[in-house]
Amino acid sequence: MRHVDFSPLYRSTVGFDRLFTILDSLAQPEGAQTYPPYNIERTGDSTYLITIAVAGFSEDEIQIEAHRNQLKVTGEKAAEKSDERAETLYRGIASRAFERRFHLADFVEVSGASLKNGLLHIELKREIPEEMKPRKIAVTSLSDKEAKQIEAKAAN
Repeated sequence: MRHVDFSPLYRSTVGFDRLFTILDSLAQPEGAQTYPPYNIERTGDSTYLITIAVAGFSEDEIQIEAHRNQLKVTGEKAAEKSDERAETLYRGIASRAFERRFHLADFVEVSGASLKNGLLHIELKREIPEEMKPRKIAVTSLSDKEAKQIEAKAAN
């Protein structure tokens, strides 16, 4: 069973509820595609890391596409040159094509990707636009004179 409990993250974060709900809903039923395996980690207040095991794939065989709130990672092996002298007796290393899709929360963007030791690391960052961020509003009190002026204007 591949289920991750995000409830501790709900208690310690505000504003990421939709992201965790979407990630939680991605739990796939048994028998669904499980290749390639992946991890999703929260690395900071507004940063995330998706790590996908893509052993045997090179940088030019992997494509990452981000469109709106969806991230699509595809991999396709280039045609292998067969050595006429070599005969494969057992093939246990997967080299099949794959496609993984991830739903991203609002304002989550891909900030970078790297391939190291057969692991594809995709860095995500949530950047809320300035007009959407909360702002402080100063509370001021009216002096008696200003209050009387307002009352006088309202009485007219």
